[in-house]
Amino acid sequence: MSFPQQPPHAHHPMDELFAQRPEPPPGAADAPGLPEIPEHAPTPWGVAFIVSWRSVRRRFFRSLITMTGVILAIAFLTYMRSTDAIVHSLVTADVDELNVLLQKNGVDILTAGGTDSRMILLITLSLLTCLVGIINAMLMSVTERIKEIGTMKCLGARDEFILKTYFIEAVLQGVLGTAIGMALGLLIAVAVARQAYHGYVSMFMPAGAVAGVLTVSFLVGSLISILAAIAPARWAARKQPVDAMRVEE
Repeated sequence: MSFPQQPPHAHHPMDELFAQRPEPPPGAADAPGLPEIPEHAPTPWGVAFIVSWRSVRRRFFRSLITMTGVILAIAFLTYMRSTDAIVHSLVTADVDELNVLLQKNGVDILTAGGTDSRMILLITLSLLTCLVGIINAMLMSVTERIKEIGTMKCLGARDEFILKTYFIEAVLQGVLGTAIGMALGLLIAVAVARQAYHGYVSMFMPAGAVAGVLTVSFLVGSLISILAAIAPARWAARKQPVDAMRVEE
C-alpha cells in the first residue's frame, strides 16, 4: 500500500520573520519560548505634562471645583494686600481733599500702613483652607479614578509616571486658580478704591507695590499647590494594580 506523497512545504512570508529572530540572551533557557521583557524608560516630564493637561481639560468641571478654593483664597490675599498698598500710597500723597475722603472711609491717616494682625490671621486661615481643599479634592480624584490607575499599571505604567501625572495635574489646577484669583482680587481692589477715592487712585496708583503683591500672591499660590499635590500623587503611585482593579464601582 503506497501513501500519497506530501506536497512540498509552501513558502510562507512569516518563515523569514521567524528565521531572522535573534537568539535568546544568556540565561533565558529557564523560560524557553518567552521573549525578554524590555526595561521601561522613565517617562519624560513633557509627556506627563501633556497627559495631565488633557486630564484637566477632560474633567473641566471637576477641576473648576478644585480651583475654586484656590481662586477665592488668592483673590482674598490679593485684594487685601492691594487695598493696603493703594491706601498707603494715597495717605503718603498728603492731599487735603484726599485726606478727607480717607477719613470718611474709616482710614486712620496717622497709623495707615501698619501691620494689621487680624488681616494676617484671616489671610493665613484662608490659605490653610485652600491647602486642605486642594488635598481633599485631589484625594477624591484619586479615589474616583482608582480603576484607571490600575488599568494603567496593568498596561505597564510605572510608579513614577503615575506620580508625575497626578503631581502635574494638581499643580496645573493650583497655578491656573492662582492666576485667576490674582486677576479677580486686583480688579475688585481697584474697583472698590476708585469708587471710594475717585480719580486719585489713577493719579497715585502704586504700580511697584501692586506688582510686588501680585508676585507674592503667585508664589504663595504656587507653593500651596505644590505642597497639596505631594500627598495625593504619592498615594496614587503606591496603589497596587490588583488592589486598584478589585475596587467595585
